[in-house]
Amino acid sequence: MPFNRLLLTGAAGGLGRVLRPRLKRLCITLRVSDKAELGNAAAGEEVQTVALEDRQAVLALLEGVDAVVHLGGVSTEQAWDPILAANVAGVVNLYEAARQHKVKRIVFASSNHVTGFYRQDEVISPRDPVRADGAYGLSKAWGENVSRFYFDRYGIETACLRIGSSFPEPRDRRMLATWLSYDDLDRLVTACLTTPMLGHAIVYGMSDNSNVWWDNTSARHIGYRPQDSSERFRAALETRQPNIDLSDPASIHQGGAFVRTGPFD
Repeated sequence: MPFNRLLLTGAAGGLGRVLRPRLKRLCITLRVSDKAELGNAAAGEEVQTVALEDRQAVLALLEGVDAVVHLGGVSTEQAWDPILAANVAGVVNLYEAARQHKVKRIVFASSNHVTGFYRQDEVISPRDPVRADGAYGLSKAWGENVSRFYFDRYGIETACLRIGSSFPEPRDRRMLATWLSYDDLDRLVTACLTTPMLGHAIVYGMSDNSNVWWDNTSARHIGYRPQDSSERFRAALETRQPNIDLSDPASIHQGGAFVRTGPFD
């Protein structure tokens, strides 16, 4: 097994519940955390209830950890205060704890909403400028910058995963481009954890879809090879959604409905 102890934050969330049983094969002990209910520890697990904004709790959480899969935090567009606490202060707490405990690799769940204001008729790469589509996207751009700083100064390797839409199947025609199957999510996270030299990488989390908005060439060194595709869902989705309203910003921009969600004040 590559790791003695692996930490999964956000283990009570949608993708955390998917990865929790799968990551156990990579470690002797899987430590899972969330501020929500996690249930009882399974064999080979440690369960800790931690809020990311609690600096001392996060510091204790990373003690004895070899690597981190960081899914914790706010994952939707909403009011700024909870995003600030979990996604801004929380990510600094995580990286400071990693520095103090000499954790050398983090897989950070970023989001495609970091670049959500690019159009759907554009193909972009991680080298293109950030164009966040809301407060959530801004917070993930912040997290990517924090991870870059901690790599440049302290050598903590990070894969920033700009996750598209990870569900059992795509829910609308937008997701023909953004869909990431659960199996490909597993393959992506595993590749990031086990590649010999990660460095600081930004990777779009998508399956091998026919519609492509994101160019992952710069992250080929990781060795991620998606094996699933949204194409088998195309006919049903186009029947269900035969027309696209091109006057709707959500139909024009890659971020979909996030580009018109909020404000919440």
